[in-house]
Amino acid sequence: MADDMPCVLVTRPAGEAADTLCEALASEGYQAYSQPLLTLQGLSDIPPEQRGFLQRLDEYQHVIFVSTNAVRFGMERIEMYWPQLPTGLRWYAVGDATARCLADFGIEAHTPDRDMSSEGLLAMPALQTVDDQRVLIVKGEGGRDTLRSELTSRGTRVDELACYRRGPPEVSRDVLLRQLSDWGIDIILVSSGEGLSNLRLLLTRAETTKLKIIVPSQRIERMALDAGCRQVFVADNASDAAMLRALGAWLHSTGE
Repeated sequence: MADDMPCVLVTRPAGEAADTLCEALASEGYQAYSQPLLTLQGLSDIPPEQRGFLQRLDEYQHVIFVSTNAVRFGMERIEMYWPQLPTGLRWYAVGDATARCLADFGIEAHTPDRDMSSEGLLAMPALQTVDDQRVLIVKGEGGRDTLRSELTSRGTRVDELACYRRGPPEVSRDVLLRQLSDWGIDIILVSSGEGLSNLRLLLTRAETTKLKIIVPSQRIERMALDAGCRQVFVADNASDAAMLRALGAWLHSTGE
C-alpha cells in the first residue's frame, strides 16, 4: 500500500456493512479506518399493533425494506411469525446491499436503478398505481416520513414496522478529534443524515469547515453545507461501489 494514499474514515454503524466498505477501500489501496457515527439497537418489545402487522403479513401487497439494518432486525421478527413466508407479496429494497441481505432469506427484491433512496423507491413503476392496496414499510424508529406520506397520498394504506432504534455514537468529541489527527484522516465517508447530524454535535462549526466529506445524496449535501462543510462531494448513493466511485472521481478532479 502506498504511503501517500488518502486516509479515509468510514462512519457506518459497526458491523458487516462497515467492514465490507473498509475492505473495498483497502483493496483499492486506500488507508481505511472505521469510527461509527451511529449505533443501532434492536427493539425487544413488539407493541400489539405491530404484532398485528406481522400476523397479517399475507394481507399486504407490498413490503419495503429501507436499509440492510431493516432486513437484519425486521426479518428476525417476521420469521417469528412466518417460518415459511407468504406467497404473492412484492418485496422491495432501497438498494443493492439491502436486496442482497433479503436474498439470504430467499427473497427476490425489486430495487431502484441508481437513486437508492426513498425517492428512488417512489419512482418505481410498481408503486405508482397502488389505490386501495396495502404497504408495509420495515424501518427503524423515527427517520424520514417521505415514503409513508407519499404512498398515503396515492391512496395506499401504509403501516410501518419499526424494529430498531438509532442512537448516538459511542465516541466522545475528544476521542474523535484525536482519531482524525492520529490517523491523518483526509476524507470522511458519511452514509446517512443521522450520522452527519451526530458529527455536527461532536464538532464545532469551525472544525467542520476543514473536513472533506463524501455524502450519498443531495439532501445530505445540503445538511453538510448548512453545518459549515466547504468541501462536499455527492455519491450516487450509499453503496460501497458508489462511495468508491465518488472518492476516485473527487481525487481525480482535484489532482490528488
